[in-house]
Amino acid sequence: MKKLVAFFKRTRDERGITGLETAIILIAFVVVATIFAFVVLTTGVFSSERGKETVFAGLDKARGSMEVRGGVVVTAAGTTLAVNDIQFAVATAAGGASVPLDPSATNNRTVLAYRDDTVVDNDVTFTEADVVGDGDTLLESGELKVVTVDVATGISPAPTLAANDRFTVEVQTPVGAVLDITRQLPAELAAVMQLH
Repeated sequence: MKKLVAFFKRTRDERGITGLETAIILIAFVVVATIFAFVVLTTGVFSSERGKETVFAGLDKARGSMEVRGGVVVTAAGTTLAVNDIQFAVATAAGGASVPLDPSATNNRTVLAYRDDTVVDNDVTFTEADVVGDGDTLLESGELKVVTVDVATGISPAPTLAANDRFTVEVQTPVGAVLDITRQLPAELAAVMQLH
């Protein structure tokens, strides 16, 4: 009888089963932790990739920018000294990429817009000429170009700029930031005026 009782006590011993359940729970924790770590790492890689794309997009925008070099020159003619044209010199921003300045291009082009108190023209006709450059219409690093807007024929409808009038010319490049040139005419017009 003692042997039979000892046999049943041995079969009721659950120490092995408890060890097996603990091992299963630990394996489940390891699997869940692995999945969680994978999700966190994937999210981190995705976020850093998005951050990199944002930085490169910002660099492209900054590199495609232009800046005005010097003042804006306005010429006037006639007995009443009516404003004929607006000229300004542009160059690429420091370390900038090339900017297309072909006035006759139909796509991937730089657009000039004119605004004052009475006239708005979002596509102004202009000409460009090299001061320092290789003769093409692409503004490259180290080049300096003069952009000229004929007030009578380049802006529609043609504005009648008088003394103390304020005007804005926006240079909108295909990639870079918009260059805003806002100037005010002096109290008395002259044949050639440099506006700062």
